Parts: sequence; structure tokens; C-alpha cells
Amino acid sequence: MTRAETKERNRRALLDAAFHVVSRDGHRAKLDEIAERAGLTTGAVYSLFGSKSGLLGALVTDYLQPHYEEIERAVPADADLVGAVEAFARYYRRSCDVADAVADQSLQFTLLDMALHDPEVGPRFAASVRAEEERLIALFTGRPHGGTTVTRRQAQRLTTALRAVLIGLSQGVLLGLAPDADERYFADAARALVSGAMLLDPAPPNSAGA
Repeated sequence: MTRAETKERNRRALLDAAFHVVSRDGHRAKLDEIAERAGLTTGAVYSLFGSKSGLLGALVTDYLQPHYEEIERAVPADADLVGAVEAFARYYRRSCDVADAVADQSLQFTLLDMALHDPEVGPRFAASVRAEEERLIALFTGRPHGGTTVTRRQAQRLTTALRAVLIGLSQGVLLGLAPDADERYFADAARALVSGAMLLDPAPPNSAGA
């Protein structure tokens, strides 16, 4: 193996090990156990990620990226804003029915718990989420809606609201608190945000699409 291939193999091994240990132990996860599970030393963690918080930040990105890639494929490129938002919401509902949905939800809770308990992990967690959210903002920006084009500022406001509503609904489905929330329900809830003040807040003067 080349040096680059060895580095990537070790990086992947540490991320996979961190996934298992963090899913089980949350903010009590120990770095030496993660390294041991990966067949490496803690020195490899510092060499590849800089710190435990760096590893956990990379874990968040590694966990989120496939989901956002799937969302981008699920939302038609030529859809208007309402069509894009409905496709996004329907994808969220379908994700509640996949085999590892409960495990994914458990990891989300665990990562949030770590972000709240570790002052180093919190900013890394937030930065990783913001980076992935930029992909959603880009997904909605520029789409036609009501005779105008959605600005980045509007897309940003909409993305924040959509994630809050859809994450909450997804948790309700998995906990058995929203048994009637099917794809149509998710799509209706998401569409209501589009027509609400959250999106229609006008851009400030001279913002030019900011």
C-alpha cells in the first residue's frame, strides 16, 4: 500500500471504531478504546485528526454526508421550490422505515449529548452540521416560487425551519408518537413552511439575493 492508502485505511478504521464506541458509550467514550478497536494507537488519532474532538467532528461529517448525498439525489433538479421541499420531506419520512433507522436516531442523540457535555466537541459538531446544511441551502436557492426566485437568505431560513420540523416528526414516528404521519403528512408540513413567514420574510434593501 502507498503511504496515502495506509493513511486513508487508518482514518477509516478509526472512524468505524469511533462509530461503535461512541454509539455505545456517548460522551464517556474513551480514546484508547477507540484506537484499540481500530488496531492502532492513540498517537494515530492525534496524527490524523489532531485530537479526540477532531475525530468526533470528522465522525459527524462522515455520518451526515451520505444522508445529504441521498437527499440531493432524491430532490429533482428541475423542480420548483414546493416540489423540492415536498421531495425532501418525503425522503425524511422514508428514512424512518429503513432497517437501521433506530440505530441512526440513537447515534444522533448520542452525538448531541456529547456536543452538550464536551466544550471541545460542541463547536466541532456545530461546524460539521453547518457545513452539511450549506448543501441544503444550495439545493433550494435559485428555485422558482410564486413568480420569483428563492434567494440564499430565504433558503437558509427555510432550511433551518425544515430541519427542525422534520427531525421532530421523525423522532415522533420512531417513538410511536406520530403513527399517522405518513409521507403525505410530512410533505404537507414542509409545504406549510414555504408559504409561511419563515420563507416570505423579505430580503433587506440592497441585499441583492443575500
